[in-house]
Amino acid sequence: QVQLVESGGGLVQPGRSLTLSCAASISDFSNDVMAWYRQAPGKERELVAAITSRGSTDYADVKGRFTISRDNAKSTLYLQMNSLKPEDTAVYYCNTRPPFVSWGQGTQVTVSS
Repeated sequence: QVQLVESGGGLVQPGRSLTLSCAASISDFSNDVMAWYRQAPGKERELVAAITSRGSTDYADVKGRFTISRDNAKSTLYLQMNSLKPEDTAVYYCNTRPPFVSWGQGTQVTVSS
């Protein structure tokens, strides 16, 4: 059964860091382009970062603060988020790029003092 399980979110102060994880039960994880997306309240879901099977990365306007990585042996995707800002507050999801797997529940990230 295909499943995406995100974890690692929480409430943090501006400037702090968080690392998100995504356990992906995808048969071809190692060959798929994987990505992190986020959806802020009242906004559409947007792409945050993506990574190919070979490790090439692509970022939205979080470049320099966020780092996407993957462990193909563990079928796990990561997002290291540094220098967090209030505008990073959102529910974060992982999926393929483009997304063709059913969305998981996501993990809430709240950046607030």
